[in-house]
Amino acid sequence: MKLLHLVLSRRQALAGLAALGAAPAVPLAAGTEALPGMTVHRDPSCSCCSAWIEHVRRAGFPVKVVATDSVDAIKRRLGVPDALASCHTAEVQGYVIEGHVPAKAIRRLLAERPQAVGLAVPGMPSGSPGMEAGTPETFDVVLFGPQGSRTFARFRGDREV
Repeated sequence: MKLLHLVLSRRQALAGLAALGAAPAVPLAAGTEALPGMTVHRDPSCSCCSAWIEHVRRAGFPVKVVATDSVDAIKRRLGVPDALASCHTAEVQGYVIEGHVPAKAIRRLLAERPQAVGLAVPGMPSGSPGMEAGTPETFDVVLFGPQGSRTFARFRGDREV
């Protein structure tokens, strides 16, 4: 009896998994783990949202963009407090990411898995990811949920301080 040896290249295997809908994350460089997919709800006319989306894509997150005129309704449905609102809202692995949150903070959130609704950067601080024009200011990334909110990290631009 002859055995058939089937050898697939990495590209062929990924293409096959993608065709089956079984590839929810994008592989990174060798030795690193894949990051989960993220859905971003944004106003179609907002240019800073596009810049933030590119920031998280460069960090390795696969992103699905949903352009909508009802971003406020999505924020309410997902439990984003008015005081923490910004221009776009993302969902990743059961968490909400509100506004210009640096990818480093999102990676930390996913690694630590705290009990929370998600992370927010209220407003649109100068120098935050997607808002790079102008002099960078120091801003807080806020962890929020039913227990209230607290500072999760502090950044200046995309660097933690």
